[in-house]
This record gives sequence, C-alpha cells and structure tokens, in this order.
Amino acid sequence: MATLRNLKIKASTCKRIMKELHSYEKEVEREAAKTADMKAKGADPYDLKQQRLEAALSDLKGTLVELEESGEKEGSEIDDARSIVTEVEEFFQSSEV
Repeated sequence: MATLRNLKIKASTCKRIMKELHSYEKEVEREAAKTADMKAKGADPYDLKQQRLEAALSDLKGTLVELEESGEKEGSEIDDARSIVTEVEEFFQSSEV
C-alpha cells in the first residue's frame, strides 16, 4: 500500500543518488584532468597507477562513510572495506619512507 511517507522516502532516495552521481562525475573529471596533466609532463607509469589507487581509495572511503552514516555499520562487506582501506593506507605510508 502506497503512503505519503513511502513516497517521500523514495523521492529523497532518488534525490540523494542524483546528488551523488553529479559529485562522482565531477570527481572523475578532476582525476582525468590530473592524470592527463601528469601524462603530458612525462610522469612515470608508477606515478599514474598510484594516482589511480589514491582516487579509488578516496572513492571507497566516501562510500564507506555514506553507508556508516545511513546506519550500515556491521557486515562482511563493511569489514572488508575497512580492511582494504587500512591496507592501502599502510602501503602509501611505507612507500613514502
């Protein structure tokens, strides 16, 4: 049975997803411009791969925060994501030394 409350929830969900989509599109544009600039300057392929890993880590962290804020704080997927975040951050710390 459809209710106004359900309608409001579904409309809010669509609105939030559209906002996220626009945010992700802008992030992709920024990262693409940054990568193109690095290629133009003759950056090492390792630097380009690390740049992609940094972007992927940022995206993973953002998604994890969104899920935690929406109440999803437990589960194997959440635990796996936290583990991967820790692993990648440790990699970056060890490569900076």
